[in-house]
Amino acid sequence: MPPVSSPLSSAPAPSSDRAALRKHLLLERERFVAAHRDDAASDALASHLVEVLSALVPQCLGVYWPLRSEFNAAIKWQGLPGQATLPLALPFARRSPERDMHYRQWDGLPPVQKDECGILTAEGAPVRPDVVLVPCLGFTAQGFRLGYGGGYFDRYLAAHPDTTAIGVAWSVGLLGEDVFLPEPHDQPMMVVVTEDGVVGGL
Repeated sequence: MPPVSSPLSSAPAPSSDRAALRKHLLLERERFVAAHRDDAASDALASHLVEVLSALVPQCLGVYWPLRSEFNAAIKWQGLPGQATLPLALPFARRSPERDMHYRQWDGLPPVQKDECGILTAEGAPVRPDVVLVPCLGFTAQGFRLGYGGGYFDRYLAAHPDTTAIGVAWSVGLLGEDVFLPEPHDQPMMVVVTEDGVVGGL
């Protein structure tokens, strides 16, 4: 499997600078996606993701509805041979009484309901996927991720330590250890899958 791209490296970015880092990563990701509209990168990421999930054999897979320039794992996964029968679930985020998240069974049809964060989600019964795909805005070689700052996935994974978390990202989001310093609440992924390959090991 090919190596991933070289990580973004610069001055350390403590938590107070995470907002600036997110803005930078989002801009870089949008540029990357705009330059790879031929689906080759998306197909490559899907292929690496199939390898990882085939080794795990999930009983229920938690996917996500993509935002902005995220990899569309929900639709891409359904289009792969032999994957149509795998039970899927989408996250439902709640803002009150406190920020939390759970998963709802998804029938694969285009969702129409939105959660309390305005993200499209499923209307099925609550379920607990054994494997979840977690979108990453940025990530490190050690499997730590940078999201949008809401902390929903971190809280969910902390509350469900038996869940296997697979990060999904474009390789442009790879960060050097001097750029992203994990904090105690940051939950590491088992691996992070990109179009260039897999960061970490099963």
